Amino acid sequence: MNTKRQQGFSLIELLIVVAIIGIIAAIAIPNLLASKRAANEGSAQASLRTVTGAEATYAATIGAGAYATLADLAGQGLVDTVLGCTGGGDCPKSGYNFAATPGGDPADPANPPVYVTGAAPQVMSGVTATGTREFSSDATGVIYAQTATATTAPTATAGNPIGN
Repeated sequence: MNTKRQQGFSLIELLIVVAIIGIIAAIAIPNLLASKRAANEGSAQASLRTVTGAEATYAATIGAGAYATLADLAGQGLVDTVLGCTGGGDCPKSGYNFAATPGGDPADPANPPVYVTGAAPQVMSGVTATGTREFSSDATGVIYAQTATATTAPTATAGNPIGN
């Protein structure tokens, strides 16, 4: 009597395992993408807080009361070079485009210095969306959020204050 022992998995067992892995992936991937969008939005809010502090420092020291663009802030070492890109236009970081728009004149009481910082998602919809809300802030330090309408950073505060 010569018995052959066959070891291993049958084709049906392997197909069942593959099906289970596919079901788990179908459930997990959308949650992972949502987590990434939430992390991008949190990073955008933190970056706006950083810019608010940098603008206050710039105005109190180098700017003599005036505010600056992101490139100027990066040039003075007040923000990192990723946030303060020097390529002009929006500065991309963590799936968001950022911009700082200064205005006003410290010498003109009728037109005091102001600035608005904004962050807008690079991709607003679909599976590859990097965020669904855009954020804006000004010298008050209040960060406003609203549903994203463009991939260009906003130049005016709009929406509701975050946390409300």
